[in-house]
Amino acid sequence: GVPGVRLPELKQRRVKAATVEVEERAEEGHVRSDVAVDNPVPAPPFWGTRVIKGIQLKEYASWLDEGALFKGQWGLKGNTIEAEGRPRLRMWLDRLRTGNLLEAAVVHGYFPCVSKNDDLIILDEQGEERTRFTFPRQGHGRRLCLADFFRSEESGQRDVVGLQVVTVGSRIGEETARLFEADAYRDYLELHGLSVQLAEALAEYWHARVRSELGIAGDDPAALEGMFRTEYQGCRYSLGYPACPNLKDRAKITDLLRPERIGVQLSEEYQLHPEQSTDAIVVHHPQASYFNAGGRS
Repeated sequence: GVPGVRLPELKQRRVKAATVEVEERAEEGHVRSDVAVDNPVPAPPFWGTRVIKGIQLKEYASWLDEGALFKGQWGLKGNTIEAEGRPRLRMWLDRLRTGNLLEAAVVHGYFPCVSKNDDLIILDEQGEERTRFTFPRQGHGRRLCLADFFRSEESGQRDVVGLQVVTVGSRIGEETARLFEADAYRDYLELHGLSVQLAEALAEYWHARVRSELGIAGDDPAALEGMFRTEYQGCRYSLGYPACPNLKDRAKITDLLRPERIGVQLSEEYQLHPEQSTDAIVVHHPQASYFNAGGRS
């Protein structure tokens, strides 16, 4: 490899989200969208955080978005998907298993919360503020904001928010870097693309677990394609996307979840390391998916 050459950034699967234009606050008081406020608040199975290690590939491999892998990451078209894509995918998954290159782990948690204006306020056991996230509000249309999906402080009720950080570990990244150094570009690009999608698959798999723990998985679509179109109740929003663009909020998630317990660190630029890791705010509100998918109604 060429000394000092940087590996290209990961292309993460983009959540289909509306572009949010943030406007200056009007003086005449606060705007709230028309999101329902009478949806039931689910009871979480526990409060606080849990660490889960040693998740086997077979548990989350079925959540792999093959379309995003073959077309998006690997750039395959038409017939080459069946002829080349599938055999290469099988080969890679075998290599990952036999080489023990995956170390899938999750830290997730449920936290009591309320909303106030554009803020989601995380509470401690006593109901005092622990930290808060401020989210942008659409400048027009439904004026949606992530905070609207949670019970307001004035309601006198508490809501629940899920947070998760998942990783497929550092070994797959080390193997990818080794291929890059060895000028094995095709292998490098394939494994790099696959590592991104495996982290996504793990996040999607865990998000499904969270929906079932919250008792809102009853409406999950039968087919995986429906899952990738987020036709289910509850959405996960990863930081950096239009609904929650502020990467600095990762520091708050890190404080709450302590993902160093699964080997995930936050860099000074607010990037997760190893890069085959994703974070998410999990919202149970039944209308949250519409906002996620770009304002369908």
